Amino acid sequence: MPISLLRQLPELKVVVVHPPDEEGDALVSHLRRVGCMVSMVWPVPEALAANADVLFLLIEGEGRHATEVLLKSLAKPEPTVIAIVNYEDPTTLQLVLESGAFAVVQKPIKPFGLLASLVAARSIWAERQTLLKENRKLRRKIASDQAMSRAKTILMASKGISEGDAYQAIRAQAMAKRLSMEQIASSIINMETLLHSAG
Repeated sequence: MPISLLRQLPELKVVVVHPPDEEGDALVSHLRRVGCMVSMVWPVPEALAANADVLFLLIEGEGRHATEVLLKSLAKPEPTVIAIVNYEDPTTLQLVLESGAFAVVQKPIKPFGLLASLVAARSIWAERQTLLKENRKLRRKIASDQAMSRAKTILMASKGISEGDAYQAIRAQAMAKRLSMEQIASSIINMETLLHSAG
């Protein structure tokens, strides 16, 4: 994973939200040296330009509102957030947690360790995206299984047939109408709900 991530560095679109001071300029220069496509923004914008892969975000307690607005605006999947902090006071740390940052860079920013932080954060982010995808897939399967079970129960009760026959009836309807079995199951449930509410 880390090797492929290193190869992806030249493709990464990185946004640095930091004042254009000496530290900010040094951070941008270092990220460009390792091959990233970098843009710097300040003050904290209300939203990012589309397709940002990584967001280096200066987090300051006094900028809480602007930071919250920006974080809420992030399109899904959100970029890999790397927090830049000046102080480790409770307000800042709370904001770091709320930002969902995958890594933290402390000021004064030093080039050493930046690449490691970036690669580690991106690796954790990629693993999380995979888990979220698998979670969505599993939730869809559970919902589909529940719908099939409910539809079979409705058919068994209304037509006095076995579970196997109910399954075959749903399957036959799906093939005849060129729809998925989930769609047929959903229509059976909807019809039963409609009849029940009408009765």
